[in-house]
Amino acid sequence: MLQNQDYQRLIIDLKELVDKTRSQVAVQVNSAMVILYWKLGQRINEDVLGNKRAEYGKEIILHISQQLTVEFGSSFSEKNIRKMMQFASVFDDFEIVASAMRQLSWTHFLLLIPITQDTKRNFYLEVCKIENWSVRTLKEKINSLLFERTAISKKPEQIINKELKNWSENNILNPDLVFKDPYFLDFLELKDTFSEKDLEESIIVELQKFISELGSDFAFLSRQKRITIDNRDYYIDLLFYHRKLKSLVVIELKLGEFEASHKGQMELYLSYLNKYEKVEGENPPIGLILCSGKNSEHIELMNLEGDNIKIAEYLLILPSERILLEKLNRSIEIARNKFENKSNIK
Repeated sequence: MLQNQDYQRLIIDLKELVDKTRSQVAVQVNSAMVILYWKLGQRINEDVLGNKRAEYGKEIILHISQQLTVEFGSSFSEKNIRKMMQFASVFDDFEIVASAMRQLSWTHFLLLIPITQDTKRNFYLEVCKIENWSVRTLKEKINSLLFERTAISKKPEQIINKELKNWSENNILNPDLVFKDPYFLDFLELKDTFSEKDLEESIIVELQKFISELGSDFAFLSRQKRITIDNRDYYIDLLFYHRKLKSLVVIELKLGEFEASHKGQMELYLSYLNKYEKVEGENPPIGLILCSGKNSEHIELMNLEGDNIKIAEYLLILPSERILLEKLNRSIEIARNKFENKSNIK
């Protein structure tokens, strides 16, 4: 006869076994479905789209849908058949699909299919795999223009793909895949006149939302951390730690535009932390200066990347998605052109 404690242990173990098996079955079913939809799409693309007569193609797709729907249900409606065809066309290399289908469901792929830029789509695909995003999270990241706001988007496409591969295969994470510009802080609901202290206090009140905007691997350590240098006290606005970068991250909040003096202040903080706070196995600390505006020429001349300092705007009121996307795309184009010009000079 089982004792009560042993019985409870048995029930827990049995539940874990059922849950684990269900999860494994779900993954297998999802993988099989993704493979099926890709193969159906590919076969129809080859046999139907290979024929140049558009009316014939439209007619045959309708007949295929009707036949499959009778046999297998509404999953094979004409609309869904066309999604499968688009799926196979967009992801024409099956190896890409095979590498992602255990982490990404068919619904994940449906969100990725409409993305027309290969590099942008690859970014979301790889980060979704690595971070194990849910469908809801992937949708939120796409809608928040994560790719366009991430620093890596301003690099040439070959560099973006190289860094994504390095992260995926070698677990080496480039900070440019972590830090963004701008940051959306509309959830703070700050209006009219406010001080840097008000901004900081609002962030602390909404800390969970702030961390969500920063990224899931940020951990909050301290607010107004005091450091003493030559008998003078200094106070770091916000101190975080990034698990995957293995770095302390200093965040300084500024109401106005970036100024040259901000760099000296941040350099002092980073040097102090590197000397006195960094522990064995950690990488050098990183500084993020959040400003309400930026002077691009100042930033370019000061070579901040070499000093482990990032500059970004924060937006308390969001413009329309169209205006914001246009602004970000212009910024990406300018940055990539500058990068290519520098490479050509060398």
